[in-house]
Amino acid sequence: MTAIKRPADIAARMAAARTRRDPARNDGFRRDTYTLPREEARAKARDVFSRYPKAAYMTEIERWRVLPDDRIEFTMRRLSSAD
Repeated sequence: MTAIKRPADIAARMAAARTRRDPARNDGFRRDTYTLPREEARAKARDVFSRYPKAAYMTEIERWRVLPDDRIEFTMRRLSSAD
């Protein structure tokens, strides 16, 4: 194994390890999925948008669907660089 000499070497090694762990989610985004009643889902989405503004974190609702009993399942996506 070669010695790590530069920050770029460390970054490359960490990126390779992240790809091996979860190659489908190696895009730098954090995803959180919620299942809530409709009004609570709206409130949760507003809360996430207020804490992580779209301009700074590229926050968005990646996907959503309506479940029985008027419940909403949705996935919020945002950059995790500030976590």
